Amino acid sequence: MIGSDKPVLVDFSAEWCGPCKMMPPILKQVKDAMGDKVTIIKIDIDKNPTAANAYKVQSVPTLMIFKNGETKWRQSGVVQAGQLQQVIAQFV
Repeated sequence: MIGSDKPVLVDFSAEWCGPCKMMPPILKQVKDAMGDKVTIIKIDIDKNPTAANAYKVQSVPTLMIFKNGETKWRQSGVVQAGQLQQVIAQFV
C-alpha cells in the first residue's frame, strides 16, 4: 500500500497514548478536506511491533507520509490538520 503513487499517511499510535487520542478527529478533518488524494492508515504499535521496529518508531504518535514506497516526511507528536494538509499537498 505504501508503494502507491498517491500519498499514504501512516499514524503510528498506541491505546495508552494520550496525545494519540487527539489524532483521529484531526485525521478525519484531513481526509474530509483531501478526499481521495490521500490514503490514511492507523497502525497500533503494540499490535504491530514489527512495523514500528521497521520504521524505528520510538515515540507515539509518529506520523509518516509515504509515496512510491519512499518515506517523504516524518514527525512525532500531534500535528494540526492545516499543517498536515500543507505537507500532504506537496506530494499529491
